[in-house]
Amino acid sequence: MSLTKTTNVDQITVTENGIVLYREATRIMEDGNELSKTYHRTSLTPGQDLTGIPANVVAICNVAWTPEVIAAYQAQVAAQQELMGVQ
Repeated sequence: MSLTKTTNVDQITVTENGIVLYREATRIMEDGNELSKTYHRTSLTPGQDLTGIPANVVAICNVAWTPEVIAAYQAQVAAQQELMGVQ
C-alpha cells in the first residue's frame, strides 16, 4: 500500500480587470486510486508580488499584467476607495 499526495494547478482564469484566479487540486492517492481530492482557490491582483506562486501562474500573470492593465486596476481601486471615503 503506497500513499501519495500531489498538488497541481488545474485552473487559471484572467478576469476582465486583470485579476488572476487559480485553483490548486490536492489529491491523495493509494496504489493509483484516488482516495480524496480537495481544492484551494487563490486570487491575485495586477501588480501583486508573485513570490511563492506556482511558475505556470506567474507566466500567465506576466503576460496578462501589462503596465496598462496594472495602471487601470490601480485607478479602479483608487476610485472605489474614494467613493467609500477610504484613504
